Amino acid sequence: MKIEQIEHADTKQTIARQILETLPEWFGLEDARESYIRESAGQTFFAAFDAERAVGFLCLKETGRDTLELSVMGVLKAYHRRGIGKALFASGKTFAIESGYSFLQVKTVQMGRYEVYDRTNRFYLSLGFKELEVFPTLWDAWNPCQVYILSLP
Repeated sequence: MKIEQIEHADTKQTIARQILETLPEWFGLEDARESYIRESAGQTFFAAFDAERAVGFLCLKETGRDTLELSVMGVLKAYHRRGIGKALFASGKTFAIESGYSFLQVKTVQMGRYEVYDRTNRFYLSLGFKELEVFPTLWDAWNPCQVYILSLP
């Protein structure tokens, strides 16, 4: 498996679509999924490849002078629990540090709402993210937004 930073906007969107459309548990809302795909074109984008096949990706966007947000990440289900998400995150974190950012943040559905998102929460916590704040209605009342933050060296 190799991680590459992707620069071409169309390639970013193609990879994002190929992966997000296979993950309806997380990306089943068409409007949200299409927004992630569209916005990936202008974001810092890392992809994981098994031979020539893209099996995962991660996007970063600047949300403040000192902060990058892990805006969207996906790994094909057949490749879950193989360290690909951690490898993608490591590439993104290295990029953030080398680019002079002080923080990474990520948003997900608050722990305790849905098992699939509880796994996502545990993944981010395992990477060192800490709870910053919950926004109960940022998305909607059924999906309270948990914001995690990570201080960079």
